[in-house]
Amino acid sequence: QGNPNAPWSVRQLYYACDERRPRVFDQGLAGFLMGTDNPGLGYVSVVFIPDAAGADLARHALDRQRALQLLSPNYSANAYPFDLRYQNCNQWVMELLASAWGAPDAAPAEATRAHAQAWLQQQGYQPSLMKVGNPALMALGSFIPFVHHDDHPREDVSRWRYRVSMPASVEAFIRATVPGATRMEFCQNGKQVVVHQGWEPLADGCQAGAQDAVLALD
Repeated sequence: QGNPNAPWSVRQLYYACDERRPRVFDQGLAGFLMGTDNPGLGYVSVVFIPDAAGADLARHALDRQRALQLLSPNYSANAYPFDLRYQNCNQWVMELLASAWGAPDAAPAEATRAHAQAWLQQQGYQPSLMKVGNPALMALGSFIPFVHHDDHPREDVSRWRYRVSMPASVEAFIRATVPGATRMEFCQNGKQVVVHQGWEPLADGCQAGAQDAVLALD
């Protein structure tokens, strides 16, 4: 909220495939929500951050200079969170959180990725563990321009796994770090919208639980 791009807008990192470079992009909320791979089934979760933590994050997120200062020129979908060689969209969010909460009064030029990653390590941030399970799939990654191995610890690569910033690890970090933070998740399957409150994810297939609200789509 408050982005000059629109009354309600999303600031995000996306990878411009044709240009082979990452960009920070502001998009209206409606377009962001409609940009799903499957229009017939969609999920979105929202984390609400209260008080000073929310105000600091909003201020930093709307600061374009700071947002670009934390943007790596090299994108990798499976970027390792504690290495400066690459970055994915969720890692950019994590480093923005670190800038807002670890050094809220630092000048944009001082809000570096190195400082952000160091703060995340100090706070015990745990990225998502992705088990590939097949060395052939690891080898195929060498032919994909936005997948890399050289930033990951050798032990992880040898055990066919990656540790990567994903939405679940972002949410888990906020839950553990910010007292009073809450989460809501919404899904739609073309017939209904399910509204779920809490940190546990909605069931597959957009099935409502006992405490969920359901809105019929006519």
